[in-house]
Amino acid sequence: MKTTYKFFFLLIGLSIIGCSDLEEVPVGLLAPEGFFQSPRDLQTAVNGVYGHMTHEDFWGRKMSLTILLRGDMVDIGDPTTSARRIEHNEFNVPGDNGMIPDNWRRTYQIIAAANQAIAGADLVNAPDEQKNPITAQAYFVRAFAYFHLVRQFGDIPYLDAPVRDVEAAGSMSKTSAADVYSNIIADLEFAKQWLPNTQPARSIPAKSAAHSYLALVHLTMGNYQDAYDEAKGVIDNEGAYDLALEADFQDLFDATTIDGSKEPIFSLDFNGFRDGDAGQDYQPALTGIRSDEQYGIGGGWSVAVPSLEVYNTWDDRDYRKAVSFDATGIFDGNEEPFANYRNFNSRAVNRPHIAKYTRNTGVTANNNGRASQHNYSMMRYAEVLLIAAEALNEISGGSTEAEGYVNRVRDRARNGGTFPEDVSGLSQDDFRDMVLEERRLELAFEFKRWYDIARRRLGSEVFSASGLEGEKPNFDPNQDYLFPLPAQELERNPNLLPQNPGY
Repeated sequence: MKTTYKFFFLLIGLSIIGCSDLEEVPVGLLAPEGFFQSPRDLQTAVNGVYGHMTHEDFWGRKMSLTILLRGDMVDIGDPTTSARRIEHNEFNVPGDNGMIPDNWRRTYQIIAAANQAIAGADLVNAPDEQKNPITAQAYFVRAFAYFHLVRQFGDIPYLDAPVRDVEAAGSMSKTSAADVYSNIIADLEFAKQWLPNTQPARSIPAKSAAHSYLALVHLTMGNYQDAYDEAKGVIDNEGAYDLALEADFQDLFDATTIDGSKEPIFSLDFNGFRDGDAGQDYQPALTGIRSDEQYGIGGGWSVAVPSLEVYNTWDDRDYRKAVSFDATGIFDGNEEPFANYRNFNSRAVNRPHIAKYTRNTGVTANNNGRASQHNYSMMRYAEVLLIAAEALNEISGGSTEAEGYVNRVRDRARNGGTFPEDVSGLSQDDFRDMVLEERRLELAFEFKRWYDIARRRLGSEVFSASGLEGEKPNFDPNQDYLFPLPAQELERNPNLLPQNPGY
């Protein structure tokens, strides 16, 4: 095919595998004017947008694994794994790295499907009060997708309408990152205005999702007053939005109980079944212990494994450590410490592994936990509290209000004990360091750390010899905060040049 933008044409198939809490009505390749007749048709189109998000190219593996490996908490365990993964882990990424093109195309498919739903609203003869709360879901997802793209690639093509002229789309130019951010904010503002306070499931964005993502977008941009205002708006409405911190941190990662939790604000919902690469969740396999018998899923692949320093520097008194790691496995019916893992499989690695995605996978369609039943929290209430704390500290250091938000999160981490202690009396600089560290621990292995490193420009520090993974000599702060634009896209469309610096 001449250009990847052919994925945008008309309804893109609108697959809906992957959202168990959504109405699953198949949509064919109909012309928009023939399909969009009622608000119900709008909702069907929006449901199709979510299906792309649980594809292997996006959260199932390609995109999620890439941002996981680029952080400072996860290293390659199995050295025989694909070179395209190792390249990201070692910051040795060529322009034709194999992890990037599928992620790029799938994210633009999400955007294309959202654009089609938004455009379809103009064809539905119904009051705004009926249409806009549905269309607002598509605005939210479009912003969500572009927010990932702009943080990964910087200047990117921006499309806000369905593409009908494929040739013209294949020659379009990039939009500046600043303008992309402005459009993201506008989409989220529309979503915040029209989405309801609550939805039947956290896999459908409610007003709290738009509100929370506005806070995170502004935090990423360094707009600290706006970030605080948006986060405070969520906190002040936690009752109306039906939000609370889950009492037991472990329950946030139990696929069999997470549907009842009030902490997730927006999640991607895997079903425990798949259709090809749709609905295929590889995180349990990628992070699980080779040949481990303890969860009945056939063990994992030991690909994305924390460095030993990540485990050793985490205080044992913090309950989140026990939830986040597996430091023992079951082999031949016997419990073994992590120092013995490799005795039972030559591709294993003698380090504690991530437990958040292997311990309670629920129903799975494949061995190794692939196609799990997990809900992946893209945003949860604990993060909103930490956003408010970080932003407020930048506005006014030494705030007892900011300390209180961190202490709410830490209170759960104590799990009835006395550590971590309450925060008090820190300078502005010390509080900044503390809250970033709190995010590192609270959100460990939840695909957030790379974005924190990039927005705070921490790479030269965390990838130095004193970092948790040891020195990453290939890390270049003038290059590596962005991914390379896909080489094949630049070949097809020279208007996307220049390539990102250094690639």
